[in-house]
Amino acid sequence: MDQIFFNLLKTARPRQWLKNLSLAAALVFSGQLFHPQSLTITLWAIIVFSILTSSVYFFNDIVDIKKDQMHPFKKLRPVASGKLPIPTALFFSISGIMVSLYLSFSLSFFFFLTCLFYFLLQVVYSFYLKNLVVFDVMSIAASFILRVYAGAILLNYHVSIWFLLCVTSLALFMAVGKRRAELVILDKQSAPEHQKTLNKYPSNLLDNYLSMFAASAWLSWALFTFFESTPVVLESPALYRILPLTFSGTNKWLMMTIPLVIYGIMRYQSIAYQGAKAESPERVLLSDKPLLGSVILWGIFVIWIIYGVGS
Repeated sequence: MDQIFFNLLKTARPRQWLKNLSLAAALVFSGQLFHPQSLTITLWAIIVFSILTSSVYFFNDIVDIKKDQMHPFKKLRPVASGKLPIPTALFFSISGIMVSLYLSFSLSFFFFLTCLFYFLLQVVYSFYLKNLVVFDVMSIAASFILRVYAGAILLNYHVSIWFLLCVTSLALFMAVGKRRAELVILDKQSAPEHQKTLNKYPSNLLDNYLSMFAASAWLSWALFTFFESTPVVLESPALYRILPLTFSGTNKWLMMTIPLVIYGIMRYQSIAYQGAKAESPERVLLSDKPLLGSVILWGIFVIWIIYGVGS
């Protein structure tokens, strides 16, 4: 029984739930982080989306079982290795999808539509889009964008175009980094067998993509800090009253986070060339202390600036 539970949990990929924290982006930037009702509904949304994403992983492992068996790491997954029977995985996949969609409908009709679209996108990706050059990367990036929009829809919050561009660029950057890592892990003969598009992505082309999206990601974040007004959450503290006007304004304080964003992107880009470590973005974040530290520090600065410094 313990072994079955372990294999179910491993297939659910709880480490991947980190991606679902992006649903809280709207909560933070709308100024409602400490608003009980908004915080509660966002936490419920993250749980619902986590159930949905885990259910999709069960489905993907069933669809990709033969390809995963040829992969040096994915062949150890419970479904690919035969430790978790396909009927059991299929049962948990269908059950989780139905439960998550039902719960999403109870939260919001438009949140339900977003979750449904995410599920349909994953199905189309598994059977079709993953075999198309460029579309495979864009599909991976779209899943990140849908998460941000799902959280914003629940709070009825308008997402800044600069922030959306930053999320889009960062998602494409990580998706291309995943493909670049796969080229390092797999040899030229086995790469196309595992992922049909890999033989159509020359390494120098992926390098250009990485550079392009890296630049776009940090520049869009910089433009967000320059032009977008952050919410007024607290009264202006004494700090603002003693500093000259040169240093007033929340946006100017947010500009301090730009170097952290640049460092994080540069760090991830260097890891993308190391192969196995970069094949999974959440594995990179959890295992690389400098990158994790920069992300945590960025989060602390953003919350302190919006909710502590005020404007």
